[in-house]
Amino acid sequence: MAEIVIVADAEAAGDLAADAVLRRLSRATTPTWGVATGSTPLSTYRAIAARDHDLSGVRAFALDEYVGLPAGHPESYRAVLDRELVHPLGLNTEKVHVPDGSHEGLESAGERYEREIADAGGIEVQILGIGTDGHVGFNEPGSSLASRTRVKTLTEQTRQDNARFFDSPDDVPRHCVTQGLGTISRARHLILLAFGEGKAAAIAAAVEGPVTAAVPGSIIQLHPSVTVFVDEAAASRLAHADYYRHAYENKPRWQVL
Repeated sequence: MAEIVIVADAEAAGDLAADAVLRRLSRATTPTWGVATGSTPLSTYRAIAARDHDLSGVRAFALDEYVGLPAGHPESYRAVLDRELVHPLGLNTEKVHVPDGSHEGLESAGERYEREIADAGGIEVQILGIGTDGHVGFNEPGSSLASRTRVKTLTEQTRQDNARFFDSPDDVPRHCVTQGLGTISRARHLILLAFGEGKAAAIAAAVEGPVTAAVPGSIIQLHPSVTVFVDEAAASRLAHADYYRHAYENKPRWQVL
């Protein structure tokens, strides 16, 4: 089962997740990092930046990208990662990969991105958030558990959730290119972050419910190496929260990531 770590707030989770990411990358022969956008991973990125590690040799792969946004659009995930990750952490922009969301060649965008990941030796550690409906990346409910990087149609709920980043809800793209659940599962370690009461139902379903395409985040139950960092609010619907706290407090030192 996944390791569930319940902490006071997003900043505490960010500190722990930053340590885990840096340990995994430092041990890797070819360090590769799967990165996510949105507000959830920001505390982790801030904590990593504060540690002032040299990450110029790290190759990073984004989970997803919108389809059809013009080059340089401030809400394209390429632009978001430049602002929130590449420049603050000192990554080499030439080693940061984002799926191609342009209309030209869109039919082969997924296959090309899969080759880029494979050519880099796979992803060592993958950061994930989870949507209120249980999606990870842009794998909406109903996505195949074995899916690879491909074009997907966003649900109206996801578009509404992301509308705060755009001038108008109508400006949110309807399609994206996203790593598939099968692609995500091939990363050697997964770190899932969730904060706030609004994520409590999704976390409970992903961690303790059945493994089902209806809750894409439940794919973590099939992965051999997963850490879930949640605050008290996001953990509020977990039936076995007391056990998770007990297990973490009594964790053998040799089990540290």
